[in-house]
Amino acid sequence: MSLNRLTISEARDKLDAGEISSLDLVQDCLERIKEIDERLRSCLEVCQEKALLEAKEADARIKKGETGALLGIPYIAKDNILTKGVKTTAASKMLENYIAPTDATVIKKLRHSGAVLLAKSNLDEFAHGASTENSAFFTTRNPWDLERVPGGSSGGSAAAVAADLCLFALGTDTGGSVRAPASFCGVSGLKPSYGRCSRFGLIAMTSSTDVPGVLSKTVSDSALVLKAVAGRDEYDATTPDIEVGDYYNNLGEDLQGLTAGLTQEYFDDQTDPEVIKLVKTAVNVLEEKGVKIKETSLPYSKYSVPTYYIITPSEISSNMARFDGIRYGFRKEQGVSSLADVYHKSRAGGLGPEVKRRIMLGTYALSAGYRDAYYLQAQKTRTKIKEEMDSALEEFDFLITPTSPHIAFKIGEQSDDPLQMYLEDIFVSGASLAGLPALSIPCGFSQGLPVGMQVIVKRFDEQTLFDVSYNYQKATQWHLQKPDF
Repeated sequence: MSLNRLTISEARDKLDAGEISSLDLVQDCLERIKEIDERLRSCLEVCQEKALLEAKEADARIKKGETGALLGIPYIAKDNILTKGVKTTAASKMLENYIAPTDATVIKKLRHSGAVLLAKSNLDEFAHGASTENSAFFTTRNPWDLERVPGGSSGGSAAAVAADLCLFALGTDTGGSVRAPASFCGVSGLKPSYGRCSRFGLIAMTSSTDVPGVLSKTVSDSALVLKAVAGRDEYDATTPDIEVGDYYNNLGEDLQGLTAGLTQEYFDDQTDPEVIKLVKTAVNVLEEKGVKIKETSLPYSKYSVPTYYIITPSEISSNMARFDGIRYGFRKEQGVSSLADVYHKSRAGGLGPEVKRRIMLGTYALSAGYRDAYYLQAQKTRTKIKEEMDSALEEFDFLITPTSPHIAFKIGEQSDDPLQMYLEDIFVSGASLAGLPALSIPCGFSQGLPVGMQVIVKRFDEQTLFDVSYNYQKATQWHLQKPDF
């Protein structure tokens, strides 16, 4: 068995037993990247020399008797997460040669734990997209079908995990950008509670919904990673001083008596019948485990996408103002006659069409005469969506939905239809607006492509999220299926 195919738990056992070294693990992953990534296109930057050095350091720590769940474990990070001394481009020409001067907090914590950074993964430019087709450099492909998208914006990370380029990957989830690609690529995709993990060092998109997330081969692996990266951070005021659970060691095996709400609005004619069938079959598995299933309704959920796509461009228009060609990034100097010219031409040359579209939409929504009609109304609706989901989670221990209404679509199929692309977030944006933790897990295949089920729980109740999903994976084998690639 190739070592790159191991889960974190399996690799940990072998490392602790002295059967393998971190260097062995890292070399196998680097060889896998070299072998297939020219076709998959999941990585923007491979940190070969640094990774080999970090692996040797991890082996030295293990030899000294040091222990740790992620010590010596190789991973990949989405390229909108700052990594000191390594390019962080956000898949944009604007930051094509930008080398971060510091680590994001989540990266710093992984370094401390001894995890080994292999590469930076491709994404939609500045995380603006749902297919990884908006990267300024190239399109990542789905390892289950190279003619299809891996989802977005964390498509590079999801594809890398599905194709065994690494043992886990970091993504970011703003409105579904970890969960949707996890569904399309057949891996586990965790969006923690807003504030559970620090946003410091993430290149900001929508500051009120951005969270670092985890893409992994199993739910239990996600639990290991979250323990390492979660917690209070003095550099992010949205991270509360709430104890981080020992999620992996506390995984429960008894779901007896738990209640689940099956949200009607996610199972109507907008969802592929085969997806509905597979998710309801998965619900039956949970029912056999002792979960009480009851249908429920979230009427405000239909407003999630329009609400999200007013708030998100509005925050983007503010956050993107820092990319002005003055302090860092791409700068147009020829034919420039004024400071305004520098701004205009640098942004025109450095930013892609989807980024410009969102800046324009957000600027319009915040402009005089329209702010009250659009942005403030969206914020009021967001409050209603949050209240509705919180109320449902007072009645139920968790909610179940499909992650996406369909399987991965073909590359280029929706490129000319921004509205259709925005609708990709229809089942995942609600939890983001409400700040709730959610997890997508594989629950079957349609036309040979993975389908994901989404589980949503109360804020900071990640333990229940893991317990439910872990028990489902123990009873099924969908997460063990691998693409023939």
